[in-house]
Amino acid sequence: MTRDAVIVEAVRTPVGKRGGGLAGVHPVDLSAHVLNALTGRAGVDPALVDDVIWGCVSQAGEQTGDIARTAVLAAGWPESVPGVTVDRQCGSSQQAVHFAAAGLIAGQYDVVVAGGVESMSRVPMGSSAAGQDMLGPRFHERYGGVVPNQGIGAEMIAQRWGFGRTQLDEFALGSHERAAAASDAGRFVDQLAPWGEVAADEGIRRGGTLDQLAQLKTPFKATGVISAANASQISDGSAALLMTTSAKARELGLEPLARVHTAVVAGSDPVMMLTGPIPATHKVLQRSGLRLDEIGAFEVNEAFASVPLAWLAEFGADPKLLNPNGGAIALGHPLGASGARLMTTMVHHLRDNGIRYGLQTMCEGGGQANATVLELL
Repeated sequence: MTRDAVIVEAVRTPVGKRGGGLAGVHPVDLSAHVLNALTGRAGVDPALVDDVIWGCVSQAGEQTGDIARTAVLAAGWPESVPGVTVDRQCGSSQQAVHFAAAGLIAGQYDVVVAGGVESMSRVPMGSSAAGQDMLGPRFHERYGGVVPNQGIGAEMIAQRWGFGRTQLDEFALGSHERAAAASDAGRFVDQLAPWGEVAADEGIRRGGTLDQLAQLKTPFKATGVISAANASQISDGSAALLMTTSAKARELGLEPLARVHTAVVAGSDPVMMLTGPIPATHKVLQRSGLRLDEIGAFEVNEAFASVPLAWLAEFGADPKLLNPNGGAIALGHPLGASGARLMTTMVHHLRDNGIRYGLQTMCEGGGQANATVLELL
């Protein structure tokens, strides 16, 4: 019998602002909270879970020591349940889903959890480097001493594709408007696992104007176009997906939401860094055998507005299908959790709207990108 990989439940915390409602929560406890919400909603005994594959980028301080395993134990799950922590930069928890799917299809797992966490309030971005040179002399030699910087990469993309400040800010306002509409309509309710009084995403801003956004500084380039307004927010959060095979789901009486149809990863220029979603999308379409116009929803992570805009320019997709419930500019970007957050949001969107195929991709540090096609079941 051919094995597959299906998602039977997907849950996330609200995304907290830096210094906001989740800043006082240890990332292990945040992870444990979403793990228990996941299995509780699915009605699955945690003892059945073969592994927990957990994305986390800044693996320092409170997020070091294999936070996946620590979270399992903090959740009160049986000691027989292992956990492993993955770092593919911003795509860490999307990669966790890919590893989980591969393990299910290969027969290494029957039931597995994929997800991730990042508390950027408590473990600041870049803290794992501790002031050290992460690159080494051979990297510097190959790239002429250039030290990659995501903000500079976003500026380079804007220049290459000809995006002006107003175009980027308009996209950012649209992200907030879509996220506000989704939140106000209750479209996030089924996917959220509130923490105390934090029951909604904290980063969504209503009533912003282009004039307000135009006043913000461009920190990466004095005459640049990238500002805090059109970049993703520094955030705290966790998200997780419960995955199994169709056969095991039937055995356990579970109803799958979606199947992992195709999963790929691609590399790209590490200096411009953020163009990876373009080759990753070409690759996943080729491998899936699907045309772009067969896909009804796209999640392209809004690390900076120039990233999804370049993706749109390359593929000519319908802008209305892109990040239909807002993206990281409005909802936030808790690094190690973002891949699972996007996928949780997408799988619920597919289900709620009867959309057969969804495509997710996100840029990642080092010039990489994962891309995933989900099929509604």
